Amino acid sequence: MDAIIIRDLALRAFIGIYPEEQRKKQSIVINIALSVDLRKPGKTDNIDDTVDYKKLKREIITMVESTRFNLVEHCADRIARICLADRRVKKAVVTVDKPGALRFARSVAVTIERARHG
Repeated sequence: MDAIIIRDLALRAFIGIYPEEQRKKQSIVINIALSVDLRKPGKTDNIDDTVDYKKLKREIITMVESTRFNLVEHCADRIARICLADRRVKKAVVTVDKPGALRFARSVAVTIERARHG
């Protein structure tokens, strides 16, 4: 299966279980790999035949910036659901990094994989 990959989408979100984490937005970094059949757009050169990753990015930004998350896992799951809303996406692998979440660690990350069934 072919892939569309969005790398290092840097956003700010209310994310964390502690009150101080919900007082101000924190940095998160999102990486997404979408399993998509790219043969048709490879031949037609037409945006209508593929996943519009600019539109997808806008949808993710809108959701992340308007939602408060307790868990990084929940954020990743919501992003995967947005990705799978496009019927051409067969599988979405989403990684959300939360830089500075742990002392002495550059980042903590969660990776989830969600696939379309049927």
